[in-house]
Amino acid sequence: MINVAVLGTGKIIPEAIGAMQASKKFRVANIWAREHSRDKATALAEKFGVEKFTTNLDDIANDSTIDFVYVGLVNAVHHEYAKKFLDAGKNVIVEKPFTVTAAQAQDLIDTARSKKLFLFEAITTLHLPNFFAIRDALSKIGDVKIVQCNYSQYSSRYDAYKNKSVAPAFDPKLYGGALTDINIYNLNFVVGLFGLPKKISYAANVGWNGIDTSGIVTLEYENFLAQCVGAKDSASPCFLNIQGDGGYILATGAPNELNSFELAIRGQDVQKFSLNKFNHRMVHEFVDFAEIFEREDFAAVERGLETSLNVMTVAERAAKSAGIVYG
Repeated sequence: MINVAVLGTGKIIPEAIGAMQASKKFRVANIWAREHSRDKATALAEKFGVEKFTTNLDDIANDSTIDFVYVGLVNAVHHEYAKKFLDAGKNVIVEKPFTVTAAQAQDLIDTARSKKLFLFEAITTLHLPNFFAIRDALSKIGDVKIVQCNYSQYSSRYDAYKNKSVAPAFDPKLYGGALTDINIYNLNFVVGLFGLPKKISYAANVGWNGIDTSGIVTLEYENFLAQCVGAKDSASPCFLNIQGDGGYILATGAPNELNSFELAIRGQDVQKFSLNKFNHRMVHEFVDFAEIFEREDFAAVERGLETSLNVMTVAERAAKSAGIVYG
């Protein structure tokens, strides 16, 4: 088993711990929380049978039995905490978004390379069997012309936001907003398949404190256009659609789950695929991380980090084009 220490007690943490345990690859050995969240860490440890919890980061940094550190904290501190543990010689898994700037992403990548450590971004979409099948099916729909992605989900924190109560998800100081949260899945889908675009622009609905509550990223490639819609202030059916001159690929539902998709080749019956192996979307990524670690596959690490860096580049340029000011 691979021993992992988990940083944080927020909403994503119970899902992550459950997925790690379901993967049968990771053993959660410690949970770190800030002092004011001690009770939350205690409750998580009891719920998931984790032997240790701590409020001291050095307890984890100095623990030779810890193989990986999972950073599940607010966006603004991903770089700081990942860097601390890479410097301490630990392998690191960072919850999405990888960082908040391309320079931060490059710094983490350079540090991991120099120390020959494993560094992963926990972005579920890119580890799902359905994603790999979509990638393999691209050649069957001819030349790609249009890509459309929509991940819109009315945030449970949006009503409070409208009443001037700001959670981290809507706080520009903490790099919140639709682009860095919900739309990051769309960007990973497009950039993961097609790489960096030639041009990037972002038209955003900006709230009272300057944060984007929803918006549309337009990516211009050599021979096609892609649009990524992300909304936390409104809801819509979610989908991913790739149109080619010989057919289309359509996945309905949340892009971070990608439960199934249709392949329609012109002149043929529509084929439906549902290839994911686990009920919870996060299990796939942890299985992938463990297998890459076990076979010491640094080439796979590099492929993942290339996408992480590219997505940070796109997100940073998109935010700038919309006039979003963070920090």
